[in-house]
Amino acid sequence: MWLSPILIGLVRIFIGASPRWVGSTPSQAQRIYFANHSSHIDAVALWSALPPELRARTRPVAAADYWNRDAIRRYVALKGLNAVFIERTRTDPSIDPLQPLVEALERGDSLILFPEGTRNVQALPGPFKTGLFHLATRFPEVELVPVYLENLHRCMPKGTIFPVPLICTVRFGAVLIRIADESKTAFLERAREAVVKLA
Repeated sequence: MWLSPILIGLVRIFIGASPRWVGSTPSQAQRIYFANHSSHIDAVALWSALPPELRARTRPVAAADYWNRDAIRRYVALKGLNAVFIERTRTDPSIDPLQPLVEALERGDSLILFPEGTRNVQALPGPFKTGLFHLATRFPEVELVPVYLENLHRCMPKGTIFPVPLICTVRFGAVLIRIADESKTAFLERAREAVVKLA
C-alpha cells in the first residue's frame, strides 16, 4: 500500500520516533502494545517504530468518532494503518465496544492500544480505562507490552494541526506478567506503572 511508506517517512522526518527496546525485543508473538496517549500521531509513531514484519500484523486501535469522521481520516486509518475502530461512547448496552478488538485478536493480529481512552496533555499517563483488563483476561496467551512515547505531548499537543519538529523516542518495556486472581483495579494500576517506569 502506497500510503503506509509515506506515513512512516513523514513521521521519521518530523519526529524520528526511534525505537528503544529496553525491556523486551521484537517478537512474532501476538501482542497488545499499550502506551501513553497525548497526540493524534501517537499511533503512527508507535506503529512506524515496529520492524516491518511486525508492523504488517499489528493494528492500531483508533477512536471511531475522530478517525471515522470524514473520508480522508477514514482512508488514512484504514488504508494507511489498517486500524481497528472502537466506539468510545457506548450508546447501545447490548453492543460490546471491544468486539472489533476481540475479532482482530481472534484473527491473530496484534494491537496498539491507548488505555487512557483519550489524549492527555501531561507527560505521564492518566488512569487507565478497563478495556485493557478485559482483553488481557479474555486472551491470556497474548503478550502485554508497555510502551512510553517520549516527547509526543510536546510535539503535537491538543489543538495543533502540524507537529513541532522534536526528537521523539518510542520505548518498549518488558512484557507485563500476569498475576493469578489479580483485581481489575490492581491490574490497571500495575499496567499504568509499567508505562510510567519507561518515562
